[in-house]
Amino acid sequence: MDMADLETLNYDDLDTVSKLQKSQRYIDIMQKVEEALGKDSDGAEKGTVLEDDPEYKLIVDCNQLSVDIENEIAIVHSFIRDKYKLKFQELESLVHHPIDYARVVKKIGNETDITLVDLGDLLPSAIIMGISVTSLTTKGSPLPEDVLQKVLGACDRALDLDSARKMVLDFVESKMGSIAPNLSAIVGSAVAAKLVGTAGGVSALAKMPACNVQVLGHKRKNLAGFSSTSQSRVGYIEQTEILQSTPPGLRARASRLVAAKSTLAARVDATRGDMSGINGKALREEIRKKIEKWQEPPPARQPKPLPVPDSEPKKRRGGRRLRKMKERYAVTDMRKMANRMRFGTPEESSLGKISCTFPCC
Repeated sequence: MDMADLETLNYDDLDTVSKLQKSQRYIDIMQKVEEALGKDSDGAEKGTVLEDDPEYKLIVDCNQLSVDIENEIAIVHSFIRDKYKLKFQELESLVHHPIDYARVVKKIGNETDITLVDLGDLLPSAIIMGISVTSLTTKGSPLPEDVLQKVLGACDRALDLDSARKMVLDFVESKMGSIAPNLSAIVGSAVAAKLVGTAGGVSALAKMPACNVQVLGHKRKNLAGFSSTSQSRVGYIEQTEILQSTPPGLRARASRLVAAKSTLAARVDATRGDMSGINGKALREEIRKKIEKWQEPPPARQPKPLPVPDSEPKKRRGGRRLRKMKERYAVTDMRKMANRMRFGTPEESSLGKISCTFPCC
């Protein structure tokens, strides 16, 4: 279901649209996850085809199920919001996260004086102050008992879905070390699980170019007409420890480097070439050294030595201009020499010592 359809959805029974928890696929996957978490597994042996590994198939199913759970939480959140706005309409603008909203609604219930409700363990103090002040001017009224029970049941369902999603993600993260050890060595188990899940598997991730891996998980924001030049186009890779410790001015460059090395690590994991993760650790060390090299200051300017005392300055002219000047001087000297040979020096010409050598004289 599209998120735009949830805004206009009008329903009274949550079971008519929220059916994931009752599906056989959800029950089977959650049962396998609980069994897999209860026992230790060393992963597949080296050389085994990745697609034939049962743990890998379960991880792919878990990644798809986590997306379905997030969509289901959005549906339940929409139901709670539509029903509870009769009691406290302004609450949805103060608490944006669906799970936090469900916890606050369950805690408040039909209480008219919200200042008597302790929300310190759920929300920050600034948001609690805003809720308390806004509740004094709200025009809402207490919900009927049957509607309140539906809302509280929807809150419990949202919390159960969130617990199931956390269990699935914990399982995927715990198995990333055996499924994709080299990729996990670079970006970490949590980010590796998100990349593999979004791409559709390690093999699909290995076939993707680095520019597409860089934007996996990126969500386009509505900037309301403002420029998008300052918006970073980086997805899950931005959550890695490497980029978080990189200065902001170098993060765009570092994200491209991490995406390129992650693609190489995924290709090694897809072929089961190195199950020890040594290649991934080497690539991570290479990334770290390059980022440190970028942060080094430029070399200091060497001081110019003082000239030797009582020494004549060197002639530093040279090149095409000097050659042209020498040519002009040479032509001038040749003309002077020719005139001197023909007419003599100016002193000799003025004294008449030069006699004409022609026969007429």
